[in-house]
Amino acid sequence: MELKTFALSIVDHIAHLSFNLPHKANSLGEGAWEEMRSVFEYLGELSEVRVIILSGEGKHFCAGIDLATLMAQGAVDISCEAKKRLSLRKFILKLQEAITAIEKCGKPVIAVVHGGCIGGGVDIIAACDMRYCTTDAYFTIKETDLGLVADIGTLQRLPTILNPGRMAELAFTGRKLYGEEAKQIGLVNHTYSDKEKMMDGVKELAVNIASKSPLVIRGIKEMLLYKRDHTVADSLANMANYNAAMLMSEDLAEAMNAYMTKQTPTYKD
Repeated sequence: MELKTFALSIVDHIAHLSFNLPHKANSLGEGAWEEMRSVFEYLGELSEVRVIILSGEGKHFCAGIDLATLMAQGAVDISCEAKKRLSLRKFILKLQEAITAIEKCGKPVIAVVHGGCIGGGVDIIAACDMRYCTTDAYFTIKETDLGLVADIGTLQRLPTILNPGRMAELAFTGRKLYGEEAKQIGLVNHTYSDKEKMMDGVKELAVNIASKSPLVIRGIKEMLLYKRDHTVADSLANMANYNAAMLMSEDLAEAMNAYMTKQTPTYKD
């Protein structure tokens, strides 16, 4: 896949995807958002990939939307006010869909954050399955200071990760949240002293996940996301339907045989 704003490598079932605009602090123009949607859809269907690590090149993880791209939306030359508003709505939905592609991707996505995770960067990590950072990394809902209500996922996804009071504080103030505090409040799973140690630790985690049944990992992600948005009763019913359809798989037979013979299971892509 040809990429302009991301770098991608795939080794031993692990895809390492990184924002690759270090000269712009990995701020994303309109084309970059579309590319993000496309690459996660691509990786979601690529059988050789079982886990995705998302990082940023340069000094920062991601500075969110490119401000020039944002300002251009207010300068759209459409005389009809209603049509102008429809154009803006279409633009917002397009960015939302790019981030939702991370959730819809059937593979676990691990965000590894160093430097700044700003504005749209927070929207992006909120859609990832797991988050890790360096101690000097910081997170900020920057939209608040720019006269905007964050509109592409932060206010919808972070409340399922953080407690309501903490969520409200971060959204109302737009203050910087650094690595250790991010760990304390549950935004990230673990902090590391530097990026190199973080990448080593996360790669070890990714290898562990990649060794499991791809069907099981995909199912776990689907069930966790379903439960986030549904009651326990609905989620149990959905789980029964899922396993009624998916339980009797080659991966199940391989796992059971490996367990009985004390061997390491080998799963097909």
